[in-house]
Amino acid sequence: MGLTVLLRVLACATVALAPLEGYLLRVHGQSAKVVPAALIVVWVFSLVKQRRLPAPHPLHLVVALLAVVLLATSAVHLAEPFTLEYLVRWVPFLVVTVVLADVAAREVPVRALLAATVAGAVVAAAGGLLSVVSGELRAAGPLEDPNDLAFFLVAALPLLVALPTGGRSRIVLLLLGAVLVAGAAATFSRGGGLALACALLWLIARRGLPVRAVVVAAAVTGLAALVFASAAQAGLARALQEKSHIAGTNADTRMLRWQAAARMLADHPLLGVGPGGFRQQYAAAGHNAEIDEQTPVAHTLFLEVAAELGVTGFALLAGLVAVGFLASERALRVVADRREALALQAALIAVLVASIFLSEQYYLPLWSLVALAVAVERRAREESGRCASCT
Repeated sequence: MGLTVLLRVLACATVALAPLEGYLLRVHGQSAKVVPAALIVVWVFSLVKQRRLPAPHPLHLVVALLAVVLLATSAVHLAEPFTLEYLVRWVPFLVVTVVLADVAAREVPVRALLAATVAGAVVAAAGGLLSVVSGELRAAGPLEDPNDLAFFLVAALPLLVALPTGGRSRIVLLLLGAVLVAGAAATFSRGGGLALACALLWLIARRGLPVRAVVVAAAVTGLAALVFASAAQAGLARALQEKSHIAGTNADTRMLRWQAAARMLADHPLLGVGPGGFRQQYAAAGHNAEIDEQTPVAHTLFLEVAAELGVTGFALLAGLVAVGFLASERALRVVADRREALALQAALIAVLVASIFLSEQYYLPLWSLVALAVAVERRAREESGRCASCT
């Protein structure tokens, strides 16, 4: 019982603290790694104690093959300055994905992990709003880049659908949703807004969210935005002006970086330029198009992963997402309560759309959502098997 409680606490803390990484790093440079590392250690100890292995799933094969590709391309590009640093950033996400999929299927209720994810995002949103009140033009809070904050918030918003709505819970969920929407809006992230719109459309199309609820929420949000705009007209004008300037610059630089990533992929199609290789080779591949930025990110998960891990690595990452999406779809066919699976699908869609414009493979939502989708499928199958045996 004690081990189960510890796994629950550590798993929930891992997903809750993910969007608060910036706050943790201010305490200590390695503090963000403490809880995930503790979760992995306790999980391994529990496997040894129970004398078992995780139940086989296609997720494990994809993760194992992706690890092989990472090690192979890292070995080829070992002499590059960023290779080991970025390899070390990749590996924990692969391990945590397997751990979360296993503990969420057994010891930790999926809904508890979804609630923890939302709670961490709400705190991050509140931090972002406080940063605006303190004088920042765009909300960033615990993260350096407002776009990264928007990524976490729009990934968490669809998960509210899976949380209990009875009694006062509905009011609480509305308040949490309002904070998340306000935080996301304060980032002025166009990619975040597009990602949220796609997630909401998916939920509406799959009947996971009533159209009336969306209309009411949009009306309340619009009214609140008008009140805020009239109260902070000068600051809002400055923020919009800054965003307009940044947007024009970003459109140009992102195109340059996407073209450079495509060149790297064309030159190294099998294994790419290695983890962190985009930063190392950008100046050459981009023909020094950005004199003041020699080692940037690609600002798109898809091209950056393809450039660094080649077609093989990109295909495996796409396969990982497909495993999660298909797992949630299979769960929908056998569970009576569809909310968890639909919420995870919508959140995955938000993550994928936002990742078109952002390099977000080094943040947890992509990995944790896939893991929880697999866990939902496993729980659904077990429940279906118990019901079949009862009849």
